[in-house]
Amino acid sequence: MNITPATSPAPAAWIILILAIGAGFSVASIYYAQPLLPLIGSDLHLSIEQMGLVPTLTQTGYALGILFLLPLGDRHDRRRLILGKSALLAALLLICSFTSQLHALLVVSLLIGMTATMAQDIVPAAAILAPAGKQGKTVGTVMTGLLLGILLSRTVSGIVGATYGWRIMYQAAAVSIALIGLVMWRVLPKFSTHSSLSYPALMGSLVQLWQRFPALRRAALAQGFLSVAFSAFWSTLAVMLAEHYQLGSAVAGGYGIAGAAGALAAPLAGGLADKLGAAKVTQLGAGLVTLSFALMFFLPYLPVHGQLALIALSAIGFDLGLQSSLVAHQNLVYSLEPQARGRLNALLFTVVFIGMALGSALGTKLYAMAGWPAVVSLAVMTGAIALVIRLFGNAKSATCPQN
Repeated sequence: MNITPATSPAPAAWIILILAIGAGFSVASIYYAQPLLPLIGSDLHLSIEQMGLVPTLTQTGYALGILFLLPLGDRHDRRRLILGKSALLAALLLICSFTSQLHALLVVSLLIGMTATMAQDIVPAAAILAPAGKQGKTVGTVMTGLLLGILLSRTVSGIVGATYGWRIMYQAAAVSIALIGLVMWRVLPKFSTHSSLSYPALMGSLVQLWQRFPALRRAALAQGFLSVAFSAFWSTLAVMLAEHYQLGSAVAGGYGIAGAAGALAAPLAGGLADKLGAAKVTQLGAGLVTLSFALMFFLPYLPVHGQLALIALSAIGFDLGLQSSLVAHQNLVYSLEPQARGRLNALLFTVVFIGMALGSALGTKLYAMAGWPAVVSLAVMTGAIALVIRLFGNAKSATCPQN
């Protein structure tokens, strides 16, 4: 049966659960490396800057995959795209576990990022399957899985890496992707296509969509700046904990549990966006991100245990703000033109992961140059810019509750 937004029945709860799990496992692939960086660096004899290239290239690949592959969801059956990407991603994760040279690791990391965009094929699929009036809640539920994948991936990889080594972590990841890909292939329906445009025309339409919707531009830029802060923190945390507190990758990964608490707000944020509009949710989210990072300026005035506790508290706060803002922004963007959800999602997340890649690059560079306070300053500044964008958008378009 082909599924279209107009004819889709309410999906069974277990199908939404499988979509959430699939989104979580696939997006986790681009974050496993972060708490493992000290282990990878020690094994391959890398400097801090070279270690920073691994998450930077992975997130750059994700941005490229979103921009150049995600629009295919409007032209081809999403079910086939999800299976194809899952097969490639599983193979690349396995190959990564056998790399022994920096250049090979970076190339594979870039390709892992590109194929991990199957997560962004899953989220629009959930929006298509959602019944009328429940899109925000359904997307929020799937985003909970995706966001838990982002955050708990660090916990899992940190523990597995400390116990068995970083290579075993990538091999286990390959198995998980292969299994969830097969499950989704079995349970997902075929999806109708919404465009007959050729690939060049499909890509050309991205420019038109970007120019046509100011709300899309504001959503992408605001979420992009929040992503700089998010990525700068997580890309440098493991190295900072190792250097300043002599803590290993398992502890660094453990901070993902604290951040995961924020991901649980995703369904609530989606429901609020359905009822109140995205503007208030995005504004509050950006404000919470900025405040949470600013709290870390007080680290020097606390004892060691207080410092570690404050970092965990800040992680909960900024993840809560960022994930709430992301779900609200997605709800906003998906409502602009339902027939172009794949392309709208591509534009939103291209900017988001450009922000992620910049955050990794700037965060590691600033940490090497000026230490942890410089990373915190970057996060506060970019969070504040996102808040200004949302406040400006609200003031300019006060008559539009979804802006």
